[in-house]
Amino acid sequence: MKLSIQKTKEDLDLMSNSIKNCNEKNLSLFNFSEIDKINNKNNDNDNNNNKYPLSNYKVLKSPIKTKYNVIELFAGAGGTSLGFENAGLNHVLLNEIDKSAVETLRNNFPKNTNIIHDDVAKIDFEQYRGADVVQAGFPCQAFSYAGKSLGFEDTRGTLFFEFARCVKEVKPKIAIGENVRGLLRHDDGKTLKTMIGVLEEIGYNVEYKVLKAQYLDVPQKRERLIILAIRKDLKIPFIFPREQNYIITVGEALKNCPESIGQKYPKRKSEILDLVPEGGYWRNLPYEIQKEYMLASFYQGGGKTGIARRLARSEPSLTLTCSPSQKQTERCHPTETRPLNVREYARIQTFPDDWQFYGSMTSQYKQIGNAVPVNLAYHIGKCVIEMLNKI
Repeated sequence: MKLSIQKTKEDLDLMSNSIKNCNEKNLSLFNFSEIDKINNKNNDNDNNNNKYPLSNYKVLKSPIKTKYNVIELFAGAGGTSLGFENAGLNHVLLNEIDKSAVETLRNNFPKNTNIIHDDVAKIDFEQYRGADVVQAGFPCQAFSYAGKSLGFEDTRGTLFFEFARCVKEVKPKIAIGENVRGLLRHDDGKTLKTMIGVLEEIGYNVEYKVLKAQYLDVPQKRERLIILAIRKDLKIPFIFPREQNYIITVGEALKNCPESIGQKYPKRKSEILDLVPEGGYWRNLPYEIQKEYMLASFYQGGGKTGIARRLARSEPSLTLTCSPSQKQTERCHPTETRPLNVREYARIQTFPDDWQFYGSMTSQYKQIGNAVPVNLAYHIGKCVIEMLNKI
């Protein structure tokens, strides 16, 4: 099959999530549906035919509130919580153990919001039985499989166990687990298999899907694995968000962004990154400076495309991490030689400008980088509402 597409630099960067290398045969495999979206998007920019329009950046919010209640564990800075609230859901409990993240939650949600600052293992969830939804972005911890039956008790000591315990005690209609895409292959897939088996054991049917935030009103190439569990006595369909036919760019997201605190580069690093063009990375540097900046990494394999990376205004951002100036995952401003600042980080994660973060600057970056993008959570929340409305 012949591939007909003009491969500009922007095209190739946007296709980066759609290309898989097959090292055995030295081939590249393309997801043609992804390439079609990118091609149509670029045609729209050239021809202004509005088939795949670029959307203006905004934080999505429904004017309608539902009656459905949610319990959220590991709430962090509130990305999922706010997205669900914006979709029309209501929280009866938010749990978080990090002090600074709890301060962020308490200073942004209404004063009467039930926010518990404690170890999740110490919470008795029986009192919340009847809540419609339990949601958790639990950290992925390794399980021990030797001599185990891979059941509910086998996960004890992991944070997934606390999520499963909450689901078992509350018996919600729907349970939602969120994690990184890497969970699919963690321990050769055994970890995810165990999680699904546990949820089935305690009375739920389970499906999962990787969602791409860049097609769900988020100006960022970020993928999240969403695990949906529906109580077995309920005959309702699994509904996942449908990808939109447009993207939002960094340039759109950063328009009129408020000033804020942010990290700074050392003098020499700033001089080197000054040489990187918009959308470029370490390979755009002069050869001798590549070696100076990369050190031992210069002689190692792999693309290392995050090193000395400057974002481009015409594309979604690369995935934000817990710091914009880590060497392996650089997130330099598109037109200024500096790391993205805190409010720019928040914009790319689709937090509203009035959502204030607390704690040290390092903690604020970490809270934002670890969050589920608010608009991605909004789309998930709208699907949850649609599912609950079918009961």
